[in-house]
Amino acid sequence: MRTVPEYISGVTTHTRKGAVRHGFRYGVDYVMIDPEQDQRSPFLFSRNRFNFSAVHDVDHGGPLGAGRGPAWARAALRANGLPDRGVDLRLLTQPRFLGYVFNPVSFWLAFRGSDLVAVIAEVSTPFHDRHSYLCHLPGFAPITGESRIEKPKWLHVSPYQDVAGHYQFGFDIREDQIAIRIIHKNGEEGVVATLSGPRVPMTSPDLIKASLRRPLGAMRTIGLIYWQALILKLKGANYRSRPTPPKTEVS
Repeated sequence: MRTVPEYISGVTTHTRKGAVRHGFRYGVDYVMIDPEQDQRSPFLFSRNRFNFSAVHDVDHGGPLGAGRGPAWARAALRANGLPDRGVDLRLLTQPRFLGYVFNPVSFWLAFRGSDLVAVIAEVSTPFHDRHSYLCHLPGFAPITGESRIEKPKWLHVSPYQDVAGHYQFGFDIREDQIAIRIIHKNGEEGVVATLSGPRVPMTSPDLIKASLRRPLGAMRTIGLIYWQALILKLKGANYRSRPTPPKTEVS
């Protein structure tokens, strides 16, 4: 695996099924880092300190704003039967932009050699809630592009969807690209969300170009979330009040 931070100029799509149909497609910028090593980084990217673009441990692993970073991810994996020995971690996430961050979903990727054996999908909401879904196959067998992993839905993510049904996760993580698919199924209702893009070594010009193509980084992300919520409201989608979030951090 690469020993430098990586940049993914990706595309995310959402397709809503059911009585109120809706869809969108946006460009999005992710980074993939080794969260446990000091990697040689471009001038405009930092770990745990302010920069043009940065990833902070406090933003990941545990409650929003009080994360423990890779120590939390390791503990969650151990608690579910995956020991530390021989397992490398990568964090796939949207970075902070000039100090501001919001990540609808980040991914802790656990590799044994070149094999992906577990993923923690860390889901955060504009309601300041977070819940993580630990995805793996029986015996932590390698996850391939054809693997499908189902998990019950526990977190209130959208005010226009019930906390019901289940997710089906698919991960195709290759040396040169990523492709992730998350399908929420609840009877006739549901959403298909995807994230895909090429993996390349990160450079400062990449980060500058990203800020010009998609200004304001994570601030743009939260703005688009509210914009899409308004469109759904205008289409007649039923609003659901936020229920009590789950007490457990990982399911």
